[in-house]
Amino acid sequence: MTTIDVIRKRRSIRKFKPDVEVTDEQIKLMLEAAMLSPSACNTRPWEFVVVKDRATLEKIRTTHPYTGMLETASCAIVIIALPDIQVGIHEGIAEDYFPQDCGAATENILLAAVSLGLGACWCGVYPKDDRIAEMREILNTEKLPFCVIAIGAPDEDPDPRGHYDENKVTYI
Repeated sequence: MTTIDVIRKRRSIRKFKPDVEVTDEQIKLMLEAAMLSPSACNTRPWEFVVVKDRATLEKIRTTHPYTGMLETASCAIVIIALPDIQVGIHEGIAEDYFPQDCGAATENILLAAVSLGLGACWCGVYPKDDRIAEMREILNTEKLPFCVIAIGAPDEDPDPRGHYDENKVTYI
């Protein structure tokens, strides 16, 4: 598959085959893709929590209102934002870019999942204070949970919801 094919095939998958495991090698490849993402001044303001434990996936599912797909997902990757490591870098140039940086890492995971024959769904945590607090409690951390990505073997093939729209493009 070409890069554009992977991008065109990417969908938010909310139904997974419950008996298919995501392998450690697949997880490592998705995390490598995330860590290859661009970030402000190469600060890489992220860490990753891989959740395979069914009880923890269930806690997330019953706490976060939009993670119902975790019931059948094989695992989840939680991106943890590290905004403090951007403070003071190059006279403040990198400060406050962690949302873009973590978003780029998230998208790389989503695209890597497709290239590996998997499905994934991005579920936002940051900037919602209640979701942040709940995820901190579940993960037993004071760090900043950015998002939860449900991952597994897709059990659906939704139609695309986006398309190229020439009306949204201006050439100067």
